[in-house]
Amino acid sequence: MVCIAAFIILVIIGVFVAFLSIFKRDIGKKYWKMFKKAWGCVWKKVRLQKCETGFKEDVKNTVLSKVIIKHPNWVKPLSVTMEVISVIIVAITVWSLATAIKSLLALWTLGTCNVTKPAACSLGAEVCSIDEEEPKNIFEATGRWFTEWGEIFGAIPDKFRSWEPTQFNLDYIEIKNSNESAPIAVDILDPGCSVCLKSYQNQKKSDFFEKYNVRLVIFAIQDANNEFKFKNSENIVRYVYSSVKINPELAPVIIDKIFTGKDEDGALYQNRFNEDYDKEKALSVLDEWSKAAGATDDQLKSIHESMDSEEITATMQKNRESVEKDIHVKGIPTMLYDGGRHTGLYKNE
Repeated sequence: MVCIAAFIILVIIGVFVAFLSIFKRDIGKKYWKMFKKAWGCVWKKVRLQKCETGFKEDVKNTVLSKVIIKHPNWVKPLSVTMEVISVIIVAITVWSLATAIKSLLALWTLGTCNVTKPAACSLGAEVCSIDEEEPKNIFEATGRWFTEWGEIFGAIPDKFRSWEPTQFNLDYIEIKNSNESAPIAVDILDPGCSVCLKSYQNQKKSDFFEKYNVRLVIFAIQDANNEFKFKNSENIVRYVYSSVKINPELAPVIIDKIFTGKDEDGALYQNRFNEDYDKEKALSVLDEWSKAAGATDDQLKSIHESMDSEEITATMQKNRESVEKDIHVKGIPTMLYDGGRHTGLYKNE
């Protein structure tokens, strides 16, 4: 292990040595000689052959030479300590390489290098992430690490499949399009997600809603403990799906208001729902929009009565299972169109 640990350390310091060798070539030659010995040892280990003991002893003698003279009794414990440190260095390096490979595979298959908290990955798409529960101890963390590998390998076939919007069992809000022959697109949005707001606005500014027959799946992000990510997302989703069953004209108006509207003070309605409105105030504002869109008092009463029904709860659960388990969504917004799955902010084309 000493020679392998030495090789790892030599690789790390090689960058600095390469720079210094520009000015002092003797340093570069001495380093290169040691590096070749270390590489020879590692190459033999890879082929399950025994390393030359010479290099191992060289490393130890270099470190222990000064100790032998002044403190000969320290040599044995220091030698053991070096072996232990070598094992730790090798273990950390192997773990780091495995983690780097896992992150790259996750980025390719799931669109994020951080499977547990997708939004934390700066290399991935801009999303509101569906986060997993944080491990409480080292055993849960280890189990989670291997579970993530399973998710990554399970998602590999997704890279080679055609994503047809109609193949998933989703309840949705249909955006009317005068062109009935336009292809279908599924747009998964959380009413509390700021990235969804930007994405929706970009879609509206472009010809997305004219180019496709869009089915909006209004989805309230939940964590592993079933807690909702945004304050009023559950209330809005329940209200919207209740209104679809009573007056289909209301839901598109409500969603458009949340993602594009501002109150009398110029504040985004989405921010008000996320930060300021309690449930009573949120429902009051939704009722105002519904009335403006033509809802009657009886319809509003029916919406409120059905919001907390088992039917709406089942609708939300069905959508959650389809989104997370069938479509393998790790972050929202996510869109299905043109045979592909597109996660993250829709850019105005």
